[in-house]
Amino acid sequence: MSIESYSNRESIEKMKRAKVISGFPGIGKSTLFENNRALEFLDSDSTNFSWADESKETRNQDWPQNYMEHIVESAKYADAIFVSTHDTVRNALIESRVPFVLVYPSLEMKEEYIQRYKDRGNDEKFVKLLEANYKVWIENLMSQEGCKHVVLQPGQYLSDVIGEIL
Repeated sequence: MSIESYSNRESIEKMKRAKVISGFPGIGKSTLFENNRALEFLDSDSTNFSWADESKETRNQDWPQNYMEHIVESAKYADAIFVSTHDTVRNALIESRVPFVLVYPSLEMKEEYIQRYKDRGNDEKFVKLLEANYKVWIENLMSQEGCKHVVLQPGQYLSDVIGEIL
């Protein structure tokens, strides 16, 4: 099934129940998912869809269509779905006409986020990857068109802004 098949009216109607929140690593998606009892959240890690093998060396040939299918189908069962900020995912959301909110930290928060990754136990490879690419990735998110932007300030998490998003 192609991404284009999700740009029809039926898909857009399905998406009306759930807000799709494309969230940068470390904003608190998983914590909100695990600790909130008032609303129904889904935390959809793109890693489960993008790789064909556990070693993460071979891309799934159905990526990102398989992720889009999951998002559209899951929208029926949630108030919000937390998804990746990868450019491939954002482009697929735009192409499929799926409205989404992009949530990311302000540019000056690099050190706070690096510490968040360390505090939550991310491996050194992940921390170094984010450290090396933080500025470029945040600038790319800042220039993203076709979605609503929510920029977190120092000390803020997704839980602090979820009310304004929903």
